[in-house]
Amino acid sequence: MHTSSAISQRRVERDRNHDRDGKHVIACVNESTHPGRVLPHALAIARALRLPVILLQVLEPPPTRDFRLDPIEWDIRRHEARSALKRLAEASATDVEIIEAEVVEGRSAEEICRRTRERPAELIVVGTHGERGPGQYGIGDTTRHVLEEATGPILIVPDVAVSDLVPHYRRILVPLDGSAWSESALPMAVRVARAADAELVLVHVVPAPELIETDPLEAEDLELRNRVVARNARIARAYLDRVRGYTAGQGLRARVLTLHGDDARTSLTDLIRSERVDLVVLSARGHGGRCVSDVPYGSVAGYLVTHSPAPILVVRPTGPSKRLQLATMAAAGRLPAKPIA
Repeated sequence: MHTSSAISQRRVERDRNHDRDGKHVIACVNESTHPGRVLPHALAIARALRLPVILLQVLEPPPTRDFRLDPIEWDIRRHEARSALKRLAEASATDVEIIEAEVVEGRSAEEICRRTRERPAELIVVGTHGERGPGQYGIGDTTRHVLEEATGPILIVPDVAVSDLVPHYRRILVPLDGSAWSESALPMAVRVARAADAELVLVHVVPAPELIETDPLEAEDLELRNRVVARNARIARAYLDRVRGYTAGQGLRARVLTLHGDDARTSLTDLIRSERVDLVVLSARGHGGRCVSDVPYGSVAGYLVTHSPAPILVVRPTGPSKRLQLATMAAAGRLPAKPIA
């Protein structure tokens, strides 16, 4: 690890007063997006969460074994990367503490995941595309592997995101489907919204139920479907109102929206554009987590990661969100309210 003397001194002072395993934000930068769009969002979230930042850059060897690496050329590249990262750290360390600026060598996804296993991070920040551009899944291979294998929340910044030097999160979208899985994203959204004085937009998509259509639908079939949609919309609205009541108790501004659409993924993508959402905070899995527990993220999260024009903060639920269930019940007047940390 190589850092400038100023960063090293801040790290020494921090280690005197904090546990070495204290949480932090890891900003993953590379040569093509350096400093790019990733770092401003990493700094903005770190500022909101009051956490220090680690800058991490991975130098990857050539992808083919047939190419013989020139040791002198590689050493020059390593030296240039370290010097550039030091300068970037010094320029960025204003009101956010940057405790490390580290250049490591290896495969990007492996090194990022290894780093988070050794010292768990509060948040990992990556871009949708790395130096080699999008892969077959619409995002870079490194981002896909990190999303699948790394632990903890991940903020994914798309290439099309607005590249403000200081991002302003004025409107934060939180998709909720009524499950404890989806609710696990709300504590993080509350923390960021409170720090940024942002508005929370709580949304639930009410899909039309599928009916077997081997024959044309009859009038009673259409009536049944409409009744189910109306019932689900009513329940969803009441649920979102309870959650809004809780966020209001936290001193936050919030709106609730219920959308109707055959595909929740495209409905949410359209909403992100129409509402000019600055940040999306959602759980890696929703209701589908009850049925498919061996996948790291569900279809909605996977789709938004590749299609959303706004940064996506994916929260990994570790279990049913009992605290939030109590909170929404409290908002309905059934339990004493307890704050979300």
